[in-house]
Amino acid sequence: MQKTPQSSYTGPIVVDPLTRIEGHLRIEVEVQDGRIKDARSVSTLFRGIETILKGRDPRDVQHFTQRTCGVCTLTHALASTRTLEDAIGVAIPANATYLRNLVLGMLFLHDHVVHFYHLHALDFVDVTSALKADPAKAAALCSHVSPRKASADTFKAVQAKLKAFVESGQLGPFTNAYFLGGHPAYYLEPEANLIATAHYLEALRLQVKAARAMAVFGGKNPHPQFLVAGGVTCYDALTKERIAEFESLYKEVSAFVKDVYIPDLLLVAGAYKDWTKFGGTHNFMTFGEFPAVGGERDLSSRWFKPGVIYDRNINDLKAFEPSKIEEHVRHSWYRGDKARVPFEGETDPLFTSMGDTDRYSWMKAPRYNGKSMETGPLAQVLVAYAAGNKPVVAAVDTVLQALSLTPADLFSTLGRTAARGIETLVLADQVGVWLEEFKANVEQGDINIVEDCEVPVSGRGAGFVTAPRGGLSHWLVIEDKKVANFQLVVPSTWNLGPRCAQGLLGAVEEALVGTPVADPKRPVEILRTVHSFDPCIACGVHVIDGRTNEVHKFKVL
Repeated sequence: MQKTPQSSYTGPIVVDPLTRIEGHLRIEVEVQDGRIKDARSVSTLFRGIETILKGRDPRDVQHFTQRTCGVCTLTHALASTRTLEDAIGVAIPANATYLRNLVLGMLFLHDHVVHFYHLHALDFVDVTSALKADPAKAAALCSHVSPRKASADTFKAVQAKLKAFVESGQLGPFTNAYFLGGHPAYYLEPEANLIATAHYLEALRLQVKAARAMAVFGGKNPHPQFLVAGGVTCYDALTKERIAEFESLYKEVSAFVKDVYIPDLLLVAGAYKDWTKFGGTHNFMTFGEFPAVGGERDLSSRWFKPGVIYDRNINDLKAFEPSKIEEHVRHSWYRGDKARVPFEGETDPLFTSMGDTDRYSWMKAPRYNGKSMETGPLAQVLVAYAAGNKPVVAAVDTVLQALSLTPADLFSTLGRTAARGIETLVLADQVGVWLEEFKANVEQGDINIVEDCEVPVSGRGAGFVTAPRGGLSHWLVIEDKKVANFQLVVPSTWNLGPRCAQGLLGAVEEALVGTPVADPKRPVEILRTVHSFDPCIACGVHVIDGRTNEVHKFKVL
């Protein structure tokens, strides 16, 4: 196993803004003898969505919450729709469940491919090293790890493009990147770097296919427009032409996942197995996802089961109980110190100062049963593994065997990255299963996709979605048929939020502690762990400070 480089540096490091994420994030750490001993995750924008929604028609909420983020697209609309359906108590038709699952499944395939190649890969891949690679050896290596045969000419062409790109000096997203000029924390051989660079470029084109598949049934992407309380409105999705169009795009994306993404993941992970020792948390929670027909509001019907794991004990899977969720603001830029259940949540901003170590983030701090929780692909894979989901168990065991690792190694930065790939792999197959079931249902003459329903005069509802980044829940209180209160508890507040009133670190803060730093001026190790959570800060905080509109630069204090 590679020996992880570490400096002797002692002092603070601030990364602001942290790039290759959605939104604005600042990470502050204290380093002692080359290892992080304390960390603060600082979301630097305020979100005002909850305030905007008060007094509106609950049927309009999905159109506002979906604009929370341009990456999560469908998930906020689905959570808001499920929230209203919960308040109404409506059951949706079988076709509506199939169509929601198919579009959400394609979102997972899209999001995880983009994350691996375009947001996370540069934490492990030295692009400029690819210029030193032998294209023939790269082709041989690629053909060895993937069922898809590779050509030396393809890698020569990529190398030529890369050479021209570097020589132009117009490096765009690679300017000031941590790998330029070499970095001791990068281990891949030049040929592996060339393979990853070539597939980075290929994935730029492939992700468009996944987005198009979502739009076939969803009407558009981002922000599909096919959801309503009671089902969906996409009657064209019942036609053979639309189904065939979706199926063609899905098969192309699925093939890329199996033939390119997973082999690349194993190739990179094999070189960085030392990262099974860093970046771990202890408690995990998932709401599950992909409900069975007739079970849209029944979390236990979901293909991925909900569940909670405490202290890494996968042999003691606990049931998920929504009533145990609270949000803390003691260390956030909001008035008050009291933890509240989301139905009674308040969003009353009170900014102190940037660099404050007491109140230091616009994100709230959700807690489950008083515990800080990691949510996302690792949580979902761990719960599915513990629950005996056969495709997940088989995929996890295959990956662990290929890398000569154990289940305990999953509690890490590398494990989190591997779990995202495992989740993608099993969904690449399962989307095909749901598609065949949907086609059979339509062929049998079922054309119902929506049930009529009315907004109640008063009531409350909660909607739970496991988004690609993790557990997302919306909480609605209705009075006089209008929104009296609405709260969003999003994956990145679980993962990137600050300390709670009890002083418990948020998931990413916990994960950063103990991480080695080889070069304090180029702390790529911080990026590796933070990016492994796939932060979406726009979901957690929203309105920039109009007084400064300051553009920050990376700095080391």
